Amino acid sequence: MDLFAPPANDPERYFALVVYFALLVVKIFALVSALLYSSESYVAAGKLTKPAWCAILGVAVVLQLVPISLSIVNLAMTIAALVYLADVRPALAGLRRR
Repeated sequence: MDLFAPPANDPERYFALVVYFALLVVKIFALVSALLYSSESYVAAGKLTKPAWCAILGVAVVLQLVPISLSIVNLAMTIAALVYLADVRPALAGLRRR
């Protein structure tokens, strides 16, 4: 199924587009969030370094934008973005509250 084909009255295509753009928004949000914290915060939280997370999330955004089918790699990058949002971001935010 080609996401960028002319629109048709196919609910699966619309669902796929919604999922595509939702994942793009999640990945961009995670990347921007990763860029906002200092490198020292990552070390203090005991997480992977800031350049590593920014590289991972940057690749995730790029792979989401590229219209080639790297499904398993894109899935891995989606999981990485979700791990960042569920584990790393709360740990970094917790450091600011103290």
